[in-house]
Parts: sequence; structure tokens; C-alpha cells
Amino acid sequence: MTRTGIFGGSFNPIHNGHIALARQMLTIAGLDEVWLMVSPQNPLKQGEPDLLADTKRMTMARMAVENECGIVASDYEMQLPRPSYTWNTLQHLSHDFPERVFTLLIGGDNWAHFERWRRWKDILRGYRVVAYPRGEHPGTIEARLLDISSTEIRRRISRGESISGMVPASVEQFIRRERLYV
Repeated sequence: MTRTGIFGGSFNPIHNGHIALARQMLTIAGLDEVWLMVSPQNPLKQGEPDLLADTKRMTMARMAVENECGIVASDYEMQLPRPSYTWNTLQHLSHDFPERVFTLLIGGDNWAHFERWRRWKDILRGYRVVAYPRGEHPGTIEARLLDISSTEIRRRISRGESISGMVPASVEQFIRRERLYV
């Protein structure tokens, strides 16, 4: 069985902190792969005004991990009915990839409010959940986080400030070429 971590998010945009965390999860959570599951829309974040189109976020995620071993950018959830609920995604994944054992990777902020998630008890019964610390919220494991946020990146771009070192160079070039977040 291939041990696969599901690290979901809007990745709006993906940044070096996401990639560094995915690398750590491979080791800390004992995984063979981490799938960065680019979410079409988080049901708990409806109306996110600056959410880029799925295709643009997916393109950036693929660029960001093209040279990463064990980290895959996945558009799997984009093929599922919306809104996307984690329980539904995990059930579809388990059905379509029976040779894999899935672990859900979430931030401590989500872990603190996990009971708000649809079918959260079923998720806990059927899947391993690993929470990494985020902000003031502890996780179930220790991980070093880079102090980078997609919100800050979007803010910096809108102000004409540099995002060098915050995102992979290929992603920065794509953002500039496509004039995203301006």
C-alpha cells in the first residue's frame, strides 16, 4: 500500500511554505507521497473574492512541484461535484485508488474547528488525520513552518512589492506574465 498524504487548499497562490511543509510531511507523517489537492472552493470560505480560476492555480501548483520528489499537484478534487467536502473527496479517492492508504494533512487552525467539517466523525473513523501547527493553533505533530502566506503574497503583488523568495521562481514568472493579483 502506498501511503499518500492529502494536503488540500486553494493554493492562491502556492508558495514556498506549502512546499517546505509537504517535504516535511513526507518524513514526519511517514508518507510515500504528498498530493497537493488544489481545491475548487472551500465550503467554509464561500465568497473568497480574489480566488483565481482553477486552471491558473493548478498551473502554478504543477510548476511549483515539477522538480519535487514525492510531491504531486493534483486536480482530482476539481473533477468532483461542488462544493467540495473532504469526506466526499476521501471516499472517491479510496474507491479510485484502492492500492493507497490516505492520510489527511491539515493545519492546527482547521483541527481546532474540525467538528465544523461535514462528516468529521466519519473522517476520523476512516482516515488518519495529521495536523501541523498553524498560527497560535498547535497541531498533532511538530513541524517548522515558513512565515509566508498567500494573503500576504497577494497583498504585496497588489502594492507592486517583491515576492522574490516567497514563491518558486517559475511561479513568480507566471504571476508576472499573466498579471495575476494586480
